[in-house]
Amino acid sequence: MHYAANAIPEIQVSGPDALPVRPFESTEPLVLRGLASNWPVVKAARSSARQAADYLLGFDQGIPLTVYQGGPEIQGRIFYNHDMTGFNFERTRQSMSDVLASLFDALDADEPNTYYVGSTLIDRWLPGFRADNDIPMGEREHLTSLWFGNRSLIAAHYDVPSNIAVCAAGRRRFTLFPPEQAENLYIGPLDLTPSGQPISLVNADAPDFDRYPKYRAALEAGYQTVLEPGDGIFIPSMWWHQVKSLEAFNVLVNYWWRATPSFMGAPLNALQHAVLSVRGLPPEQRAVWRDIFERYVFAAGEQDWSHIPEHARGVLDDIDEARAQSIRAQLRRFLL
Repeated sequence: MHYAANAIPEIQVSGPDALPVRPFESTEPLVLRGLASNWPVVKAARSSARQAADYLLGFDQGIPLTVYQGGPEIQGRIFYNHDMTGFNFERTRQSMSDVLASLFDALDADEPNTYYVGSTLIDRWLPGFRADNDIPMGEREHLTSLWFGNRSLIAAHYDVPSNIAVCAAGRRRFTLFPPEQAENLYIGPLDLTPSGQPISLVNADAPDFDRYPKYRAALEAGYQTVLEPGDGIFIPSMWWHQVKSLEAFNVLVNYWWRATPSFMGAPLNALQHAVLSVRGLPPEQRAVWRDIFERYVFAAGEQDWSHIPEHARGVLDDIDEARAQSIRAQLRRFLL
């Protein structure tokens, strides 16, 4: 196993109510030791994996959820198949009780099947769970999700929202890379991805440095920590992170929030459309569009639009929900 060179800074937190404002304002990762140490699900997990699972089942509504399931040969690595025409797992729809039963039947197996349940909205699938297992998010618009399964390895990927992830059961190793490390992570396709975001093609458990030599530089720039039950981690927007679940049963709760309202568009959509409409232009035209994007997108806050009457500024003005809907409607007409 090859580890990142740097430790993530840590602070001790006595509980969710003592969560400082620092993670919500930072652009650097931060480990929050003890953040959820008093959650009932964490206390159950400290007794046994079975008690933690039974605690979750106490809130289960029987609604099928999405399970990534793979054979023993994938060894927990959620990834592509051998020729990258698909994936090395199948997506199934199962009840929580059924997937937990399968998982615990194989709990002591040397080479178990992989079971991975990700990004399951807690308020829909486990209503009532957050009454005693939650952290205060203030007025921030956010999503709270549950992740559970057995041992798994999730390749480095980014999320647009910022994220506080709480280890509720088992242990997880987080390896983080600054956004500028994308070139050294050997990122895969944009439009064929396991879960929607592009991922690193490097096997973090056994990196092939002959094939991916720049990954050594990523490890030198990377950060790493292991979370125990009750610990949390703040992952800033767009930081690459790979996650390895280290126990036969693991549970994670995470909180996602964006710096912009939910009615704003997804940047990855804009990237894909730019690939379609800009990348293939002649070099001199791409240079012109680079300047246009700089003016209207990346340096927009520095531009002076006072020469345009306020009522006529359209998309150059601040984007509210009504204007966002108008832009989407216009894009739909253009893209037909």
